[in-house]
Amino acid sequence: MHRLFSYGTLQNPRVQTQLFGGDVPSSPARLPGFVVRDLEITDPAVVELSGTDRHPSLVRRIEDSVEGVLLELDDEQLAAADRYEVSDYVRREVLLADGSPCWAYVPATPLAAAQRVVVGGDSIAYGQHDPEGGWSGRFAREMHAYADPDRRWFNLAIPGITLVEIAEQLPAELPWRRPDTVLLAAGVNDMARPLDGPQPNPDIESALETIRRSCAALGARLVVISPIWLDETRRTTVGGMQSTVKAVHSAVERQRAWCQERHIDFVDAWDAVRDRPDLLGDGLHPSAEGHRVLHDYLRDRL
Repeated sequence: MHRLFSYGTLQNPRVQTQLFGGDVPSSPARLPGFVVRDLEITDPAVVELSGTDRHPSLVRRIEDSVEGVLLELDDEQLAAADRYEVSDYVRREVLLADGSPCWAYVPATPLAAAQRVVVGGDSIAYGQHDPEGGWSGRFAREMHAYADPDRRWFNLAIPGITLVEIAEQLPAELPWRRPDTVLLAAGVNDMARPLDGPQPNPDIESALETIRRSCAALGARLVVISPIWLDETRRTTVGGMQSTVKAVHSAVERQRAWCQERHIDFVDAWDAVRDRPDLLGDGLHPSAEGHRVLHDYLRDRL
């Protein structure tokens, strides 16, 4: 059985009868760290079934909470609920007030609901070579994270770090920031190999799982942002290490597969600057213009 927190039309007996064949077991529940906002629905089938074109949507607010019910669904019923929810929503794991995890439908675009964001990543997430702070700095300014007391953006990226190393360091940093959303952008350095040496095979999946568990314990939404394309003809060796397009893209696909299996948000950034070496200052790190392009690409997906 699957536990699904409902704060909207899935509590409607008419909707339950149509989707699940009748009423399903339910109990009162409370979801902390959220408030509800109305979302306009345009799917005519969903509007007809629910009887309204205004459906509630969850938005982060750390000091508030949402009252709802906890539905007990089997595999087929959960699949029916997934089909009912329009593309504006995705099913993600949340943490109830009693500390137990369950599913809930949240906005499909993570930053649309975010209030406190932590960025973990490497030199590209750090904004190296860009005086404006890279794509991360641009998001922080858009959120007014340095001026609005209700919004915070913490960039904890470290140049040169690997995803495996992030899994060792980031979990201890998260509780202090009380994030509701964690953007994880790394993987290039994991795939770098010594010149003429064997290709490494880092345990990317275990690193991701460690970070996922840390986020889940805080009720934070994990968003994995893939490595970007690199210009292999210019990016030969750095400190005796080299990265190849094939190796880095394999990390992208491993991240994608891991996220899809666990209903974790995955943003494929590979094509953001693909075949645009003019946007990469040294073949790997975006220039200031490259970071602007990368930010615009990510903004459409975050």
